[in-house]
Amino acid sequence: MAHPSQLGFQDAASPVMEELLHFHDHTLMIVFLISTLVLYIIVAMVSTKLTNKYVLDSQEIEIVWTVLPAVILFLIALPSLRILYLMDEINDPHLTIKAMGHQWYWSYEYTDYESLGFDSYMVPTQDLTPGQFRLLETDHRMVVPMESPIRVLVSAEDVLHAWAVPALGIKMDAVPGRLNQTAFITSRPGIYYGQCSEICGANHSFMPIVVEAVPLEHFENWSSLMLEES
Repeated sequence: MAHPSQLGFQDAASPVMEELLHFHDHTLMIVFLISTLVLYIIVAMVSTKLTNKYVLDSQEIEIVWTVLPAVILFLIALPSLRILYLMDEINDPHLTIKAMGHQWYWSYEYTDYESLGFDSYMVPTQDLTPGQFRLLETDHRMVVPMESPIRVLVSAEDVLHAWAVPALGIKMDAVPGRLNQTAFITSRPGIYYGQCSEICGANHSFMPIVVEAVPLEHFENWSSLMLEES
């Protein structure tokens, strides 16, 4: 998860997020080179009194500064479109989870099981145990098996919400009356935190999301315990 004074993104926990980080670095380098070139030109124009008459009226230069931005836009647009289509791919998910946004908590339903579902509320500050994070910990985590394709169906019961987990590269709007879907694969075990990313009312800041990725054997044990309790 993010920590104070962090400059970059969170460490990627899914293949899609890894692609997003690579694209960010690729685009940032292009922006850095353009900014350096423009700054150099500005300094050179301000600090020199020399004038080149061939620069003032040159079709070759006009061709370059027309074609070069078009090439740069292609270098940005093509990988961006590739990742956009990768984020929409949902291939044979092993598990489907329905996430419903409420004012102000999330409820999860494991649709592959008959009666596996629960509500997920934020743990109040006074109830936190050592090692838990304020405003981010929940009483019930969304447990998923690692290295398995997971499909998440996202909707809301009252107002607009957004189900977002930065480390997994996921942000999906939860719209009342509409069922949106997204998918992810966790590449390693861990606990990944997120929050509602749509301003949904007075307690918008108090409906966190916690995804816990565990080995498949542990997930099976957890689901069996949850079914017995229900």
